[in-house]
Amino acid sequence: MNRISGYFGNRVLAAILLVLLVLVGLDVITAIIDESDNIEGNYTFYEVMVYVVYSLPSRVYEYIPSAALIGCLTGLGSLATNSELIVVRSAGMSVGRVVWVVIKPALLVILVGLMIGEYVAPTTEQIAQSRRALAESGTGGFTSRRGLWNREGNHFMHFNAVQPNGVLHGVTLMKFNAERELQSLLFARRASYQANYWLLEEVEETHLEGPRTRLVQTQTRRWDSSLTPDLLNIVIVKPEDLSLEGLDSYAGYLRAQGLDAGDYELAFWRKALQPFTILGLVLVAISFVFGPLRDSTMGFKIFTGVVVGICFRTAQDLLGPASLVYGFSPLYSTLVPIGICVLLGSILLARAR
Repeated sequence: MNRISGYFGNRVLAAILLVLLVLVGLDVITAIIDESDNIEGNYTFYEVMVYVVYSLPSRVYEYIPSAALIGCLTGLGSLATNSELIVVRSAGMSVGRVVWVVIKPALLVILVGLMIGEYVAPTTEQIAQSRRALAESGTGGFTSRRGLWNREGNHFMHFNAVQPNGVLHGVTLMKFNAERELQSLLFARRASYQANYWLLEEVEETHLEGPRTRLVQTQTRRWDSSLTPDLLNIVIVKPEDLSLEGLDSYAGYLRAQGLDAGDYELAFWRKALQPFTILGLVLVAISFVFGPLRDSTMGFKIFTGVVVGICFRTAQDLLGPASLVYGFSPLYSTLVPIGICVLLGSILLARAR
């Protein structure tokens, strides 16, 4: 029976990896085509390929839940189509044992996904975003297509490009008073972090004094800010590509500034609960093979997996923003789709027995 369990597990794992390869491959091709439209100046086709390669771990992490769902449907479905599942069930393997056999490779995929999402994807995505922004950045204040905005109190700041080593390019600082009137506008071509402050280089600052303006130019200037290179490395990456530690850290920074941290809290709970998301989708896949899709074709199984995956993602995309708009916890918006998957899978498996 152990040999049969290993055979089943290997078939399911191979199906998950194959589906993941196909999904990521299609996404990479699409990304190359999309980024090729932005080729201009220093952003060459070589930089496009470098960007896509560095963003590859994030793409893998993103598609792991869908690959687990479709892979389990096709892997276990092929065993059912070839009557292998019927034979082992006739030999005395219970439904619970089959479920455990299928979940074991899913647990391996979950573990690998956690490692990628926590330790690989955040770093490589930071490099990808900073390289692309640096290649596309211009010399003017807002000429970068990938510019980054941030706020501290009455100060608004824009950076053309952020490098992971604590170097900023194209820094624009705008200071407003309590009446939201612009008081000064500063532009620096470069800034580097010096222990506990930023050193601005090639600075041009315009002061608005009533109907008049005054321009001050200096080679270097000190800029004190609670922003650190670590925080900026977080800001340049989309919330869903950050590590749990990074999400928690930046959410705390936003709350300290009196700003809304809802997007980062939502991304935190989605990432923290992704293992349960995968297990819920795998449970649905197993229940479908034992129930409604037992005698269906492989094409229909794949189609069903895609539809279920789209429905699950749509539910997350609707409930997540709804939690930010209506003020309920992002934890609940993440748990509801997972709970529906677990409940549906459990009911179908109970009927299959």
